[in-house]
Amino acid sequence: MTESVSRRAFVQSAALGAGVVALAGAAHAADKPAIQGFEDTKSTTEKGKPWAPVSDRKIRMGIVGHGVCQFGAAFDLQNHPNVEVVAVSDLIPERCQALAKECRCAKTYPSLEELVKDPAIEAVFVATDAPSHARHCIDALKHGKHVASAVPAVFGSLEDADKLYEAVKSSGLNYMMFETTAFHNDTYAMRTIFNAGGFGKMVYTEGEYYHYMETPIDSYKGWRIGLPPQWYPTHSNGYYVAVTGGSFTEVSCLGIPSVIPHLLPANNPYKNPFGTEIALFRTSEGGMARMAVSWDTPGHGGEMGRVRGQKGSMLDMAFDGTEKVTALNLAKPPLPPKVQPGGHGGSHGYLCDEFVTSILQRRTPLVNIAWALNMTVSGIVAHQSALKGGELLKIPQYTL
Repeated sequence: MTESVSRRAFVQSAALGAGVVALAGAAHAADKPAIQGFEDTKSTTEKGKPWAPVSDRKIRMGIVGHGVCQFGAAFDLQNHPNVEVVAVSDLIPERCQALAKECRCAKTYPSLEELVKDPAIEAVFVATDAPSHARHCIDALKHGKHVASAVPAVFGSLEDADKLYEAVKSSGLNYMMFETTAFHNDTYAMRTIFNAGGFGKMVYTEGEYYHYMETPIDSYKGWRIGLPPQWYPTHSNGYYVAVTGGSFTEVSCLGIPSVIPHLLPANNPYKNPFGTEIALFRTSEGGMARMAVSWDTPGHGGEMGRVRGQKGSMLDMAFDGTEKVTALNLAKPPLPPKVQPGGHGGSHGYLCDEFVTSILQRRTPLVNIAWALNMTVSGIVAHQSALKGGELLKIPQYTL
């Protein structure tokens, strides 16, 4: 029997009578964010069910990075009841002090390299510039710290990907990339349905990340100016990897030159000719995925996607399939009282709680090193393909 349901009916029925509450985020909901995606958004958080702690232990956390996105404090790590932020760092003293104030932390360090030497710190959140993510995470791991990283895991380098992979595997410590699509309302529901067999084998997936950059976005050493779109691919690739846990095995990608001056190859440090890159991937299931990243197309933006399997398909929160899924609870679980779902599709608080809980439970986090690199490296190879006119290229694979 085929069941088509509207978004509202689907969410209500899937919640099994427990109810879903659309939560506005923190007190800054009315403020315009410095960068797209940081506005607080509604979350399908389950209503009427209290958060249950898994431990009363506090993880001693260090947080690094408070740039244009003020990313270090954006995930409410400082408000998690199982976290004590014991030190923070930013290269710019004023930003470092602002981060310390936000995290209610007295100890500061002038750099990550100094912070990771602190023996009191158990875990570090790396919210530094994207080109430094791999190096900073490796340094934290070498100093015996669990580490979480802003996206992407690595920046344009397959060699760095292998180095990070080996550092994580040899350390025995937790690594997690804070990929926001993993806890979007729709991808959380998609993953739940997929794991229950509701989609069957995934035939086709689409993911899109549209972030219009008419003028350059301030960034450390200008790293955002003209960056190849597929070097920042996780917000689109998450619509396959964070739904199925699979990977991309080969890619053909095409790009189109931009007309925006700061995106022209003569004006960017990467000599990147493309403002938009569209990749067609073969997936590890044998299916296909089309993943788009664009900096120069105005109009509706953000992170979005849809999936189609042999048993059903899903767009946003509307499922259409041959098997009923109303027995599944698609609401996201409750968060700690002071941790808000936050921005990027109500994902921030869930990424925080997943990282913290994974350390307390001594388990692998959801967006682990394999997921992180399979989302990121596929984009690096996609850009190589675009530079070669769409040549089909093989993609390295990473497993736990």
